[in-house]
Amino acid sequence: MSIIADNLREVENIIALAAKKSGRNFETIKLVAVTKTVGTPRIIEALEAGISEIGENRIQEAKLKYGELSERKIIRHMIGHLQTNKVKDAVKIFDYIHSVDSMRLALEIDKEAKKINKIMPCLIEINSGNEISKYGIKFEEAAAFVRAVAPLANLRFEGLMTVAPISSNPEDLRPIFRKMKELLDHLIEENKDLYPNFNFKHLSMGMSQDYMIAIEEGSTMVRVGSAIFGKRS
Repeated sequence: MSIIADNLREVENIIALAAKKSGRNFETIKLVAVTKTVGTPRIIEALEAGISEIGENRIQEAKLKYGELSERKIIRHMIGHLQTNKVKDAVKIFDYIHSVDSMRLALEIDKEAKKINKIMPCLIEINSGNEISKYGIKFEEAAAFVRAVAPLANLRFEGLMTVAPISSNPEDLRPIFRKMKELLDHLIEENKDLYPNFNFKHLSMGMSQDYMIAIEEGSTMVRVGSAIFGKRS
């Protein structure tokens, strides 16, 4: 068995333990393997070990890799910041966009998705640490943002995403992850049955250093790179 396959089994075991601790089924949590800077041969190795969903941060890198993986059945996630001038490509090559962080971006995705008759599954990015260096909607602005973007016909909003602050102790992030789950539950309750394309069910949070804590606090989608592929050069 390869190192990537061994790493994947370890990650899956940790996900299963965290799911059990939070009273959930392992199968309800999506593992998105983050392939930023990872070459196609290693991605194929991960796919053969059981990965079915991959996430990329950059459009150009994704286009190069996905051309080589065109025959593979993969769910493709755009997890990085998306510039409006790259939206046309994004709606064509991705199955999910995690990083809707402005009205301008939402309108552009809606416009480009309409051109190809596609309903684009999206997540709204929340700046959970209120960090100047990061993108995302502030907690206190999330409800108004949902009301503003939810009527867009070619977007289907499936939940929230966040990139938690960097911390040497993942336990320090538990309150942030808990607050994200509370926000998701509030938005579901506030908006249920109002919009046909509003289907909040996912909470994309947790990366290699903190995904166990994130799952314990309600994450349904973890984005794991280095714990599977090793540290990036």
